[in-house]
Amino acid sequence: MPSTRQARWLPTVDEGYRHMLAVVEQARTSVRLETYIFKADGPGGRFGAALRVAAERGVRVRVLLDSFGSSELPADFWDGLRAAGGEARFFNPLNLRRIVFRDHRKLLVADEDRAVVGGFNIAPEYEGNGVERGWRDLGLALEGEAARRLAASFDVMWDHCEFRHPRGFRLRLSRLKRLLRERGSAEVIATGPGLGRNQFRTALMRSLRTAREVRIAAAYFVPGFRLRRALARVARRGGRVQLLLAGKSDVAVAQAAGRTYYAALLRVGVEIAEYQPQILHAKLALVDDTVFAGSSNLDARSLDINYEIMVRLADPTLAGQGRAIFAADWARARRITRRGWRRTRSWLDRWAGTVAWFLLTKVDPWLARRQLRRLT
Repeated sequence: MPSTRQARWLPTVDEGYRHMLAVVEQARTSVRLETYIFKADGPGGRFGAALRVAAERGVRVRVLLDSFGSSELPADFWDGLRAAGGEARFFNPLNLRRIVFRDHRKLLVADEDRAVVGGFNIAPEYEGNGVERGWRDLGLALEGEAARRLAASFDVMWDHCEFRHPRGFRLRLSRLKRLLRERGSAEVIATGPGLGRNQFRTALMRSLRTAREVRIAAAYFVPGFRLRRALARVARRGGRVQLLLAGKSDVAVAQAAGRTYYAALLRVGVEIAEYQPQILHAKLALVDDTVFAGSSNLDARSLDINYEIMVRLADPTLAGQGRAIFAADWARARRITRRGWRRTRSWLDRWAGTVAWFLLTKVDPWLARRQLRRLT
């Protein structure tokens, strides 16, 4: 079990970026960076320069970006890094036959000893404290065994990033998922498409069985029936469940779909609030004294289609600090009440929510299954 010396919160994007750049600058032997969105301007320029300088002093630098999420990046952006001996690759090069399978992970590891996980993409719109400016996000800085596990997980994704040969695609996806599971642990949970259950969802559901206090901050909250039922059961047996969701969202369809669940959850005693100051992008679950944090949203895409990375830490001190961060965000959110919610929902809102729910929970998974079948 990690102590608080080995895991600490990065409660804002600004603090996360500062820590990540310091980790790169202090690296002695290796740097692994994996992210979904990387843009050239703003923080992207600073990270690009820091990675190039690290490579110039002999550090082995490898950068893995999703080819869809980072499609805006100029083709020559990494030329300086490569000239210095570093490497940059794109996960699953764009191909309409397999476009739905994305690397949504956010991960930095230096020297296989220091790591950062969370929701931090590297783009100008994220910069800030999530209150006055920038998206509301958070992460964890980790040291020790968890960092080594995260490095091993990166290496698996790095070795399997190209997806060049379609024959046997489904079997290869399942093999990649198995390798990620083998490199992980009870604390480091790597998930992806293919055969087998989603381990993050399984671990979260297991924790909810005996939970008394549950606090979840979710950028995109469109959970399946079993997870909704598990949350409702906690509330029904007298536990407290608080859901901090997006009042402002960059994905309106996800927000509309998630709101279709509000009435049923409020009815059983689940508390819901929508964060107001900025776009909420955090991915956090605090279940009693267990912390879940990383890149995975609570929706079908994260739980069944994307590659994601989460950590699970049973640490009362870290969980207590997480509750304080959550409480500060909850104070800046608009509380949703059962009566007020009914009054504000027009027939158009309900119709739009139903359409959004159908697209995200039925159409998107159907497309993923169809691409799997066609590529087998």
